[in-house]
Amino acid sequence: MMLRSLQFRLLLAFTIVILVTVSGVFFLLSVATQRQINDLESGLARQRTDRMQMELIGYYIRQGSWDGIQPTIQQWGNIYGQQIVLTDTAFVVLADSKPDEIGKEFANFGAANWDSRTLASFPGYAIGLLHVGPPSSSVLTAISVLYGTVGRYFIWGTLIAIAIAVIITFLLSRPILAPVKALTSAARRIGRGDFSQRLKLKDRGELGELATAFNTMTDDLERAEKLRRDLVTDVAHELRTPLSNVRGYLEAIRDGVISPEAAMIASLHEEVMLLNRLVDDLQDLSLAEAGQLNLVRQPEDIGQIVTKAVASTQPQASARGVTLNGETEAGLPLCDIDAQRISQALHNLIDNALAHTRQGGTVTVSGRKEDGHIAIAVADTGEGIPPEDLPNIFERFYRVDKSRARATGGHGLGLTITRRLVEAHGGRIRVESELGKGSRFTFTLPVRPDGQP
Repeated sequence: MMLRSLQFRLLLAFTIVILVTVSGVFFLLSVATQRQINDLESGLARQRTDRMQMELIGYYIRQGSWDGIQPTIQQWGNIYGQQIVLTDTAFVVLADSKPDEIGKEFANFGAANWDSRTLASFPGYAIGLLHVGPPSSSVLTAISVLYGTVGRYFIWGTLIAIAIAVIITFLLSRPILAPVKALTSAARRIGRGDFSQRLKLKDRGELGELATAFNTMTDDLERAEKLRRDLVTDVAHELRTPLSNVRGYLEAIRDGVISPEAAMIASLHEEVMLLNRLVDDLQDLSLAEAGQLNLVRQPEDIGQIVTKAVASTQPQASARGVTLNGETEAGLPLCDIDAQRISQALHNLIDNALAHTRQGGTVTVSGRKEDGHIAIAVADTGEGIPPEDLPNIFERFYRVDKSRARATGGHGLGLTITRRLVEAHGGRIRVESELGKGSRFTFTLPVRPDGQP
């Protein structure tokens, strides 16, 4: 559990960063130090070789030969820690800081790490050759000092930095882990069905945004759970009444209480059709919400759809004593839509308007072009919708008047299906209402890109 904790991960991250940083700095420092030591050693070696060259030339001019030069060469070798060899022009060793090679042929002439100089008493007159070998161990000594002395400071600095990282991790992790633990606890309670959990954080950064998103998600889950329960309750309620009626009639026929007359069969048929319509609406709604609604889209004249919908609903409006009008602008562009589904949505809005408009009222269906879209509006002079009900008007099985009878109130799916059908076409639907004066439902449909009237 400790290995998975955020606190341990922060500490591990800090430690890795410190180790990588210190190692990188130490590596770069060592490389730079070695380069500087090499450059310094090379410069000093050249100066020593120049000085030895001048002294040897002076010695030869004073003595007239190389006799007695061996002690000087051997002394230089001991002082400078380098092998120093004096040869004649034929590369025969005359003097050597390592006496074992005297009289032999010098084998290291031309070696990359040897500095060979020509000794001349006069221009063009060579008296011998000076060969100076590489420095013995000064670079290695400097590196040893670097790793032995400076390295200890780096080790101590690393340990101190890790200790500071532990303290910083502890101090930083507490305010970070506290809301995370609260979020975890709340999520577990929500998983057990307690949707009352909310996070209260004053942080204005990412944690505050996370808490806000979590609370919004909880609100949505609580609302979805309520809608799910309401859906089950409403479906059961909607099915119970017609099923009870059908059951009652069938039991009465079975018991011989009544005989299957035409009126009774018509009543049973009406109840079955009501059930059938409810099941069809639920299926359409389920497909629309899942994004699997099959749409047969093609260029259509929305004006003709409005005209047909008004004409087919006119008898129903006349029976209710309501005036139904259709008003569409001339020359509306074509829309790429499924005419049957849009007609279904339009009929739902007209039926809803007629159901909530008293005798003598008016329902008007209009169509016009609006900001690159076609706007279809269904306005009535009915009772209107209370402001508190407007946000929920498109929810499943929602009724403004809970006591309204099925004959006038429907089953509460018409507006929900209408919204889903319109959104499936890329449109939007909105409602404006004033209590006691009526309502106006408006949905928009995108115009076909090459739409022609």
